[in-house]
Amino acid sequence: MATFITTIKFTQQGFKGFGETTHRAAAFKTAAKKLGVKVTGMYWTLGDHDGVMIYDAPDDETATAMLLHLGSLGNVHTSTVRAFNSAEMDGILKRTQPA
Repeated sequence: MATFITTIKFTQQGFKGFGETTHRAAAFKTAAKKLGVKVTGMYWTLGDHDGVMIYDAPDDETATAMLLHLGSLGNVHTSTVRAFNSAEMDGILKRTQPA
């Protein structure tokens, strides 16, 4: 499974319904699971972003399908990066060595 980190910013619609944000997050986590995505962390944050979500997906396509679903709800804008753990990074670094 690949790990992804998504930062979240509320849309105007999302701000109007901010009182439901935790309920929307729980419903989304359930929908993500049905798509094959395991949400391992959801956090509401201060600063440039309103939230951060950390999750594992079997591939980029599955992660993209989940994000399209989330975006279609109209409550948030997202920005996503692929994250690598130490073992994955070691494998990447090995590829940089001359043969």
